[in-house]
Amino acid sequence: MSQKLVTKKNRKVRRLKEVHPEIECKVFYQRDYLSLLVKYGLEEPPDQELPPTPTRLPGPPRIEDLGDEEGAAAG
Repeated sequence: MSQKLVTKKNRKVRRLKEVHPEIECKVFYQRDYLSLLVKYGLEEPPDQELPPTPTRLPGPPRIEDLGDEEGAAAG
């Protein structure tokens, strides 16, 4: 992927965030997409090694039960 295309993609995403801050979006590059295909078994790993994928893909959101603060203060 050429640097010019990546820069153009990033510019579009930055502009989208400026115009519509309520919209959340993530940029996925080709290496990210290929790594996800291999990770979830949708495609066999290539003969050559994939470039290392940075860990910028968050997992599922963590939800922690902090309990009922009012009930804890009263009891």
